[in-house]
Amino acid sequence: MATKRAGRSRTQQLSVVIALLFGLATLGAGGGVLAGRDPGYVVYQPLLMFNTLMGVGYMAAGFLAWRHVRSGRNASALIFALNLLVLGGVSYRYRTGSDVAIDSVRAMIFRTVVWLALASVLAWASREAAGSGDRRR
Repeated sequence: MATKRAGRSRTQQLSVVIALLFGLATLGAGGGVLAGRDPGYVVYQPLLMFNTLMGVGYMAAGFLAWRHVRSGRNASALIFALNLLVLGGVSYRYRTGSDVAIDSVRAMIFRTVVWLALASVLAWASREAAGSGDRRR
């Protein structure tokens, strides 16, 4: 069983930290490219905009997970689903020879896997909190 601190399990705390840091990194990377930094590969503009906006969503999911593990679980699952949908689209564009770089496909795979892991961990933490009778969860 995870150690509790201030009503939150270490699992929940770690998930929050990962979500917030991932959001900051995403905003920094997207903001840098939008500000003119050359990433070294062809940028697919709709994907850049999606990912930059999702950086805000990643941060929001982190804050939600801090307040209520179930809300964080739901937000993480939604983010995973959105990333999976976009991953399918960019993979298709890449396979058909469109203007999507393999780096973009790899980055979307990474984002999708991270959010699958976060959604899974927060689902586990939510079940753990429900089992402990903690109504704040």
